[in-house]
Amino acid sequence: MTSPLPFPPATPAGAALTLIGVGPGDPELLTVAAVRALAAAAVVAYPVARPGDGGMAATIAAPWIAPHQERLPLLFPMTAEAEPRRAAWREAADRLAVAVAAGRSVVLLCEGDVSLFATSSYVLLALRRFHPHCPVRLIPGISAVAAAAAAGAWPLALQQEGLLIRPTPEEPALLEALLDRAAAECVVVALLKLGQRWAWVRPLLERRGLLEEALFARRVGWPDQEVAPAAAVAAGEMPYFSLLLIRQGWPGVLP
Repeated sequence: MTSPLPFPPATPAGAALTLIGVGPGDPELLTVAAVRALAAAAVVAYPVARPGDGGMAATIAAPWIAPHQERLPLLFPMTAEAEPRRAAWREAADRLAVAVAAGRSVVLLCEGDVSLFATSSYVLLALRRFHPHCPVRLIPGISAVAAAAAAGAWPLALQQEGLLIRPTPEEPALLEALLDRAAAECVVVALLKLGQRWAWVRPLLERRGLLEEALFARRVGWPDQEVAPAAAVAAGEMPYFSLLLIRQGWPGVLP
């Protein structure tokens, strides 16, 4: 195991790292705490998939980033291979910790919420392992699931209902089993990363009579946002940032 770099337990006053959830797309959905932390930062870090990219989180937060603030893009390659991802998390943690150790206030922007399927969660774990003395705080953000439910006036969970948030299963049989369990346990299901799977998910939901009660959303918070009943959305390939909310029943006590 690689030893952490020798950062001292104490850091200069005001030097810290803040992980900020910037919401799913709309700059107006940043919290007051996020805007204040961003305004106080000397360095604004954000993830990019390729060198030269602007980064979705930075695009969302752009109205709140001042020209004098240093921008620090951090490369996180979109790959299924483990080692490139581990190397990227470690490098990001190193660069952020170095900036904090130099006495600078740093923020790392994260699309959505900082703790829900978030790149910043891996950076946090890398910091804990390799730079345990680097001060870090987290500011939660609005998730795409919550924003989609609000845009569609769709209650996420009521009374004793559960809520399951997870990536869309890769195969129809897995989704069938998931929906069976959710129905038996009164659990609302939020499926993320719908993408090309919508081509077979829609017919499956139609067979089960679930289309009318399900809500489809894509690119939540962006100018080209679409939020609609799933029955109104044709089958086909959808963007990576699309999701589905599925309710298979209602509580017994309702207005």
